[in-house]
Amino acid sequence: MALSIASTAFSSFPVIRDRPQRLLPGQVTTLLRGRTDTKATKGGVSSVCEPLPPDRPLWFPGSIPPEWLDGSLPGDFGFDPLGLGSDPETLKWFAQAELMHARWAMLAVAGILIPELLESLGFIDNFSWYDAGAREYFADPTTLFVVQMALMGWVEGRRWADIVNPGSVSIEPKLPNRKNPTPDVGYPGGLWFDPLMWGRGSPEPVMVLRTKEIKNGRLAMLAFVGFCFQAVYTGEGPIENLMAHVADPGHCNVFSVMLFELTYSSSIPT
Repeated sequence: MALSIASTAFSSFPVIRDRPQRLLPGQVTTLLRGRTDTKATKGGVSSVCEPLPPDRPLWFPGSIPPEWLDGSLPGDFGFDPLGLGSDPETLKWFAQAELMHARWAMLAVAGILIPELLESLGFIDNFSWYDAGAREYFADPTTLFVVQMALMGWVEGRRWADIVNPGSVSIEPKLPNRKNPTPDVGYPGGLWFDPLMWGRGSPEPVMVLRTKEIKNGRLAMLAFVGFCFQAVYTGEGPIENLMAHVADPGHCNVFSVMLFELTYSSSIPT
């Protein structure tokens, strides 16, 4: 439910206003490939989303990225075969929508794997994420739905207000001798959301951290879709499927599911 509610959020891409230090293209490329060059960022606040050079890694080596994907977005590998991001305003919305879906998906995947792992270790009993909505809780389903809609509506309303006027709903405390972060839609940072200052004073540039986040989020979205198919076809959770595959990889795999579907379909009388 949370994923479907998050998909209704109206968003825009964060506006970058503060770039205190500029990295050379070669240094940014090196960092994005996982080889952190501390000399490139030592002695100052990290640059925020520096555009990558034209020779950045692409989804298909040797391809030419579209002109609207200039390397300024985290996780930009030049992939837009249908031209969906050719309009600047639409591209901003897509970037924020993907970011929110990625974060929800990472939470969802963790919420599936951790309880199932605890069940396998004997800490909890009878866990099934797929039919969790049909179980009995402390309140009836209608009440839970109304409460969730109210809470999510309040949160999404504040996020929309921050998009319209960046920083207008900030809860960052104003402390002496401490500079508050520049309003950046989608990345609030500050004391509450970045207490360790990874996104502002880290040796790694912020672009690297944001790229890692969106790449993990994309993987989580694919993982969640995979969990759904596994639950439909096998009636088991992802860890159960993984253990079955490890025990018998020759028979417990995607091809065995396809074979079962073909056999089942052919056995149905016409």
